[in-house]
Amino acid sequence: MATTDFIAAIELSSSKLSGIAGHRNSDGSMQILAYATEPSASFVRKGTVYNIGKAAQGLTSIVNKLEEQLKCTIAKVYVGIGGQSMRTVVNKIGRMSDTEVISQELIDSMNDENLTYPIVNMDILEVVPQEYEIDNHLYADPVGVTGTSVTGKFLNIVASPSLKKNLEMSFSQAKTEIADLLTAPLCLAHAVLTETELRSGCALVDLGADTTTVMVYKNNLLRYLCVLPLGGSNITRDITSLQLEEDEAERLKLHYGDALYQEETEDGEASTTVMTEDGRPIRLSELNDVVGARAEEILANVWNQIKLSGYEDKLLAGIVLTGGASNLRHIDEALLRLSKQRKIRTARFVQDTVRGYQTEMPQDGTRNTLLALLLAGKEDCRQPEEPKIPHIEPGKPVDMFRDDEDLKAQEEENRRKKEEEDRRRKEEEKRRKEEEKKKKKEKDGKPNWFQRLAGNVTEELFGDNDEKMS
Repeated sequence: MATTDFIAAIELSSSKLSGIAGHRNSDGSMQILAYATEPSASFVRKGTVYNIGKAAQGLTSIVNKLEEQLKCTIAKVYVGIGGQSMRTVVNKIGRMSDTEVISQELIDSMNDENLTYPIVNMDILEVVPQEYEIDNHLYADPVGVTGTSVTGKFLNIVASPSLKKNLEMSFSQAKTEIADLLTAPLCLAHAVLTETELRSGCALVDLGADTTTVMVYKNNLLRYLCVLPLGGSNITRDITSLQLEEDEAERLKLHYGDALYQEETEDGEASTTVMTEDGRPIRLSELNDVVGARAEEILANVWNQIKLSGYEDKLLAGIVLTGGASNLRHIDEALLRLSKQRKIRTARFVQDTVRGYQTEMPQDGTRNTLLALLLAGKEDCRQPEEPKIPHIEPGKPVDMFRDDEDLKAQEEENRRKKEEEDRRRKEEEKRRKEEEKKKKKEKDGKPNWFQRLAGNVTEELFGDNDEKMS
């Protein structure tokens, strides 16, 4: 049975290409209807598509898998954009008001001017207006406020032109329409952070495979964003220095990796080892020396970015970790020691209720961005069905109005009238023939003029003889 009314979303991350489709229930929850993944290492690096042809093939495969599960055609999808080059740039624009009250037209003109702000080798993806200063007072909503001068502060989310261009070209080559190009980090923040965290102030750290995204929120507004070219895959590649294949290094990291490993020893010697697939023993202390060193570097860069935002002492809600690399043991404690923050939590799943596909949607932070894109979608992504034209076989007319009850009643009335008319015509024809037959019979019983003349002559000639003979 074909599915109706659903939202579809696709995420292109450095580790995998993921697609999802879901239906929003009446209670506000999201029912997952389809889910599919494809490896993306051959065409995505640091969150940016570098091989458009392979990306298009992967997108086509994902869409086909989703359509097979949905039993219907996908018309468009929501897409998340993110990557190494993404960051925020602050711009200020000042104006003098012609009237005593700040008008909407004045604010709109300031917003338009901000979009023309020149940034070398960067495109503005999205704008987050900050406060407006009117006569030395700050306002979140300046329209209607009295004042003579206004200065607007705009936070522009910018990225390399190739980030958006390559993404759009990949979907164009895959012949898949984009419903909306969403800024993935913003969608993720609104999906995993609570209202209190957004208002009180917090730093959201998305620890991905190739990149780590740092976002700072205060008073429900994004204040800072930066993408670091470091992630969980850097730890995996470091482990390969122990003469291991990358797949084996990833397995050891997931099962035994620890950002704050402390091994119990006997007689001063390390006693815990693990075996590789080829039977070679590796000490856990040696393994986690590599893991801990790289984890410390990543976290040090994260904390440095939080300090650069200028909000490190204003984060009343602390720091929130999410993403696949946030599953590394004790990584939250390592960040706590480094930052001295009192509150650090790990967002394993989105805030909204999501139903279905529990096995494919584990609550480990690895699907949070994909689910955030799905939850941000609003429009129905289903391809409307074309009206079916009835098949007409040659030489066999088809009644196009066979289901019209009024027409059927009219046809029945016409048929009844025709039968009544045919019956009257037949009766009239029968009566006419009977009258003609009767007239003919009467006519045949009377002598005609010749017979009457002959009878008179006979009577004159032989009438007296008959009397005489009698």
